[in-house]
Amino acid sequence: MPSLAQHILSVPGSGIRRIHEIAIRLDDVVMLAVGEPDVPVAPHIAAAAKAAWDADETNYTANGGIAPLREAIVAKLARDNGIHVDTERVWVTVGATQGLHQAMALTLGPGDEVLVPDPGYTTFTMNARMIEAVPVPYPLRADAGFMPDVAELERLVTDRTRVIIVNSPSNPLGTIFPRETLQQLLDFARRHDLWVISDEVYEAFTWAGEHVSIASLDSDDRVFSVFSFSKTYAMTGIRVGYLVTPPGLAATMRSVQEASISCVNAPGQFAAIAAITGDQSHVAEAREHYRENLAAATELLDARGIRYLAPGGAFYLWVDVAYASGGDVADWAEEFLLEQHVAVAPGNAFGRSGEGWIRLCLAATRDDLLEGIRRLPAP
Repeated sequence: MPSLAQHILSVPGSGIRRIHEIAIRLDDVVMLAVGEPDVPVAPHIAAAAKAAWDADETNYTANGGIAPLREAIVAKLARDNGIHVDTERVWVTVGATQGLHQAMALTLGPGDEVLVPDPGYTTFTMNARMIEAVPVPYPLRADAGFMPDVAELERLVTDRTRVIIVNSPSNPLGTIFPRETLQQLLDFARRHDLWVISDEVYEAFTWAGEHVSIASLDSDDRVFSVFSFSKTYAMTGIRVGYLVTPPGLAATMRSVQEASISCVNAPGQFAAIAAITGDQSHVAEAREHYRENLAAATELLDARGIRYLAPGGAFYLWVDVAYASGGDVADWAEEFLLEQHVAVAPGNAFGRSGEGWIRLCLAATRDDLLEGIRRLPAP
């Protein structure tokens, strides 16, 4: 049989998905490995999707999404993010996942380099390999509070570098980049004429400090911003996100959307309108639930003497298990799952700098979260 394209063979597997696949074959597993909200979708969102199905709103839509949704997103960006755009810069995508891939495909060619956070979300590297670009990790180190070091970025940038990816609040770390740090990253991008791709999927969940959209600081149109309804509104399976582009790309975006997805499913778009324009109390309730889970989890970790990074946002806890993992946290996490029936995401799934750490999802039931922490080995 014919062979696959060589560059596809270089796409790394997901260490998180490996743990998940083992976990779903076991009984009575405490699931803390994947970022799945444990709260239900709000009734008015589900009702909007059902009404669209009942009204047979099942045809193709415009490539960029239905006008009411794009208009609602424009209003939200101005109100909540300080980003002022028109609808031709807003493109509804199949979750943030497609939005990230789209932004990278627009800005990277074969052999081009992209600076990706390490630890950082797994698909940053996977996407780069899929489009024959070269991911270059920029380390986020514990001794620097997991913040980017611009001096280190200066050492990593080359004449092949085209893009830097910024993720705040961070998955997996939960760190939030202060306004000053974001400005430094923009200044760095400007010095080297780089595109910036900003992943802001966890914007709704902040525990310490403010969330700042880097595009609100952008003065020369170099930022692509990626957002999602999945985490904020517990709509992970509905698959609706959006990409905000620099100006002047509407014709190009229509072509690439048509070639890649044509459009997002119409009922999902109507659900997204209800989510973004409707009652937001369920988001506030989810935020408080995750905040209370965070407080309970850190209290137990403190009592057990297990080190962790206090997150500024998102709904994860980054926990140091180097005392137990023996230099290979991926193998340790698999053994921990098989022996203790607790699924955690190994830190090295997010990059080399994650060795010795694990990511716990706070968007779980309180009982599951605390039981998973109780089963961690004593330091």
